[in-house]
Formats: sequence, structure tokens, C-alpha cells
Amino acid sequence: MSESEDLTGLGDPSLRSGQALSGLGFLADRLVAAARTAREQAYAPYSRFPVGAALLTASGEVFTGANVENAAYPSSMCAERVAVFKAVTAGQCDLRAIAVVSETGATPCGACRQVLQEFNAQPGQADQFVVIVANTHEERQVFTLAELLPAGFTAEKLL
Repeated sequence: MSESEDLTGLGDPSLRSGQALSGLGFLADRLVAAARTAREQAYAPYSRFPVGAALLTASGEVFTGANVENAAYPSSMCAERVAVFKAVTAGQCDLRAIAVVSETGATPCGACRQVLQEFNAQPGQADQFVVIVANTHEERQVFTLAELLPAGFTAEKLL
């Protein structure tokens, strides 16, 4: 999948918790496939837990990432944040959806959830950001960011 391929339907505001998977269909399949491919590039010699992510922006571009570990563990970076930081440094700050693939279908960690909250395409509406998690056995779950981070910290809370 090219990074500029149009997948804008995946971030459709009509996709809500509980009905998200049925509304995603083919677009979700393509995003998960991109995350699976990204997972192959993970550098995970310590945890042996490779993770791949594929992030959809509001413009329809897809940015991928894989986890990169370091012997000094806090210096490691999760796949989700790698994808977000690639998108942001390419000028794409409005995010719509992310697919994350790992052996077990793990959800994003707290730090990744907060970073996704920061760049949610519709601030304050985390119920419209789709998070797809898949395992290596083709099983998946779909959440909204609001389900994974119900009281996320936002810029409005700084005032």
C-alpha cells in the first residue's frame, strides 16, 4: 500500500463504538495488512515482541511504524508512536485511525494512547478515532480511542 493511498472512509465520523468493525470492512483489512508488513521491520531483540502499526491521516495518507527497542529500555519506542511521529514530521497532524498488529493483539500502551489523543483529528471527540488491534492469527478487535483512554489529557486542561 502506498503511503498516499486514499483510505479516508476509515475515519468516517459515523463509525462508533460497537459498530466500528462492521463499518470498516475492506479499509480495515488494508490498514491491518500495512501494519502486518510494518511489523516485519521491528527491532525487538530484548522482548521478542515485534509490533507493527499503520496510521491513517485525515488526508488519506497511511504512515507505518514498528517498535524499536534499546538495551536501555526507556529509550525504546513503540510502533504506534513511530507511525505518529512520522506522520507529524511529514506535516500530517490530523489522525483518523490506527491498526496495530502483534502476536497477541495487544492494545496500545498508555503513552501511545495519550499521543494518539494529542493528534486526534477531532479534538475532544476521541469516540470518533478508530483503533484496530489484530493478532497473528487474523483475529481483531476494534475500539474507539475514548474506550481505551476515557479521560485523556487534552490541551484544554492546561488552561
